[in-house]
Amino acid sequence: MRNKLFLFAIALSFSLLSCNQAGASAGNDLKDDQKASKISVSQQDKKVADKPIKLTKSEFLTKVMDYETNTETWVYEGDKPCIIDFWADWCGPCKKAAPVLDELAKEYAGEIIIYKVNTDQERELASVFGISGIPAFLFVPMKGKPQMTSGIARTHADTKKMFAGLIDEILLNKPKVN
Repeated sequence: MRNKLFLFAIALSFSLLSCNQAGASAGNDLKDDQKASKISVSQQDKKVADKPIKLTKSEFLTKVMDYETNTETWVYEGDKPCIIDFWADWCGPCKKAAPVLDELAKEYAGEIIIYKVNTDQERELASVFGISGIPAFLFVPMKGKPQMTSGIARTHADTKKMFAGLIDEILLNKPKVN
């Protein structure tokens, strides 16, 4: 089952900076500033998600994909394309990616949803998607197969530009602007 799901996530590497999850031993709790930047999935149902939304396994199964039921094919449960950020609070590049994702959630509110999966708290989700290094990002369009990327660029501006290009290309099917 794990291998079948992993086939749906095409690995693209933007690994200029990333953390190896095997080295994680500290910190499973969200920091207060990270907690403040999240809204629950139930709140997201009531308004446009303009902040990244933390997902648990049960929420993932209903909002993104029920991989326990759909073992053969990818069936996206959402009503907007999404990015799933696999992160941990001990990961430096994850901390650098967080404000970029916060900005993009506001800029693309109503068009896409940004979800966050803490790999220390949701180990099964990380395992299902073969996450061994973080940050890792799963771009899930409304139609077609999701695409996996990892790492961030060296600067905030370059990381934001990289994500915006991937959002436009993969999630919103906008033509590339040179």
